[in-house]
Amino acid sequence: MGFLNRSPAMPTPENALPGRSETMPVAEKHFVNQAPMMAPFPDNMQQAMFGMGCFWGAERKFWQFEGIFSTAVGYSAGLTPNPSYEEVCSGRTGHNEVVLVIFDPAKVSYNQLLALFWEGHNPTQGMQQGGDIGTQYRSGIYTFSSEQLALAQTSLNIFQSNLQTSGLGEITTEIIAADKFYYAEDYHQQYLAKVPHGYCGLGGTGVCYNPADK
Repeated sequence: MGFLNRSPAMPTPENALPGRSETMPVAEKHFVNQAPMMAPFPDNMQQAMFGMGCFWGAERKFWQFEGIFSTAVGYSAGLTPNPSYEEVCSGRTGHNEVVLVIFDPAKVSYNQLLALFWEGHNPTQGMQQGGDIGTQYRSGIYTFSSEQLALAQTSLNIFQSNLQTSGLGEITTEIIAADKFYYAEDYHQQYLAKVPHGYCGLGGTGVCYNPADK
């Protein structure tokens, strides 16, 4: 996933790519569990969105977790409407590679998803994750409610303390309200189920996050 030239600097509205009005076609059903890939979802479900580096491995972490109804990969927190993967990799859309997570709050809490997020990648690396460098590999939590925002900010403080205790650096994760989610190309969806030995560059710090309800 780290094979195209890109700049680690965020683009401005003046130099961002124009994009397009057409949405990306994707399969109706999740390749792994056959759940719907797009809304409407059941009324009892909630949604979360995370950026953890390469979205192939990030999505797998979530679809394997108990209480997850559906997942999808895409692009968000940028400027270009309906971007392509190549455009995102150019560094001129501002988008992050993200995972949209549809979950059942009766089976899994948002705090448990946050624990998976913090432990599943290295949130101290800025515009990169391991060997993958670029704006689309930044760490991010994109919230859908004031409650999620408060929990995310509290979780950052908890994990920062844990990192410091372990002698590690400052968290660079952005925590902002969720922007529009643009579905990635269909071949990216559940990629590591379709290609079990495909690339996954994610690696955590080895530091645990231990909220009370984990």
